[in-house]
Amino acid sequence: MAEKSAGRGTKSYKPVSMSSKEYQAFAKAREPSRSVWTNCLKAFLVGGLICTIGQGVQQFFMAVFDMSAREAGNPTVAIMILLSVILTSMGVYDKIAQWAGAGSAVPVTGFANSMASAAIEHRSEGLVLGVGSNMFKLAGSVIVFGVVAAFVIGIIFWVFGIGAWHATTG
Repeated sequence: MAEKSAGRGTKSYKPVSMSSKEYQAFAKAREPSRSVWTNCLKAFLVGGLICTIGQGVQQFFMAVFDMSAREAGNPTVAIMILLSVILTSMGVYDKIAQWAGAGSAVPVTGFANSMASAAIEHRSEGLVLGVGSNMFKLAGSVIVFGVVAAFVIGIIFWVFGIGAWHATTG
C-alpha cells in the first residue's frame, strides 16, 4: 500500500506504514473463515476412509494368499504407498489433501505423498540434484527420527534383556 505524495505532476509514491494492530485488523478482515468442526469432520472421514481401504487390502491378502494379519501387514503398507504415489503423480492426492487437511497427512499415505510430490516437483533438476536431494527434505527428519528411535529402543531391549523370551517362545 502506498499513497501518492504531493508534487509537481510527478508520480512518486511513499510507503504507508501501518501499526501492528492496524495490520492485524486488515489481515483478519480478509482471512477466510474456517469452521473447526467441519475441518475435523473432513479429516476424520478421509483419514478413516484411507484406513478402511488399507484394512480392505489387508483382508484381501489374508483371504486370497492365506496370510496371517501380521504377514499381510507389509504388503498392505506397500500397496497403500503405491496407491498414494500413483494418486500424487496424477494430481488427485493433492486435491484430496487440500479438501481433507490433516486427515490425509496422518496415515502412511501422507508420508508417501510428501516424498513423491517433492520428487515430482524437482525432477527437472535431474535425478541426483533434483529428485535425490529434494525428495528427502521434508521426509528426511521423519526418517532420521525413526532410525534413531529404533536404535535407542533396540539398545534398551538389549541392555535389559526385554524380548529375549520372545525368540524362545515363538
